[in-house]
Amino acid sequence: MTGTERRERWEPGDHILWRYRGLAPDLTGHGVDICRPMTVVQDTADVLAAWMAPGTECVKPVLADGTPVHEQPLATRYTAPRTVVRDRWWGTGVLKLARPGEPWSVWLFWDPGWEFKSWYVNLEEPRTRWADGIDSEDHFLDISVYPDRSWQWRDEDEFAEAQRVGLMDASKAARVREAGQAALEVVRAWGPPFSDGWEQWRPDPAWQVPELPADWGRTPARMAS
Repeated sequence: MTGTERRERWEPGDHILWRYRGLAPDLTGHGVDICRPMTVVQDTADVLAAWMAPGTECVKPVLADGTPVHEQPLATRYTAPRTVVRDRWWGTGVLKLARPGEPWSVWLFWDPGWEFKSWYVNLEEPRTRWADGIDSEDHFLDISVYPDRSWQWRDEDEFAEAQRVGLMDASKAARVREAGQAALEVVRAWGPPFSDGWEQWRPDPAWQVPELPADWGRTPARMAS
């Protein structure tokens, strides 16, 4: 366990906030532009697993005029001022897995009917734990991993644009690429969490969908530099 992750453990069924600090111009004042209430599945020295149920009310970034971020042309996507809105996650739900100290988390996606679709390696700052959740910073570049163990880079255009507009310098970009290569070594070796059978996991039907608190953007935990 690294110094950036607190030692306290959550119990299965606990509700936490999984948040990301924004890097683009921000009008909200608190720095967090993604907040997802989630239910803890497992929290051990090896992995934090948390479930985002369909219909969960979340916070997501939009442009200041309300335009969805991904409808903005790439050339101005990260320079136009942003705000945040409340919205709901209408997908089939996402299971997120984070191993202490690793600069990525692994998300599992299913199609309707619990047909497993893919893993998604989200490259990010190692998470900082605080009393009610975890905070991180998204690093733009991602990797999709499929049941046949094939994989592909995702969002390389956004990763390049973030560098072009100064949201990420060359040194940090190199570290992110290194993290991606380290994640791919795990994929090639089919190590955890890919080998752990999480695609067979199902949520407890008794779990309630967690609510988004009014103070979801309260002061984030201090991020590691």
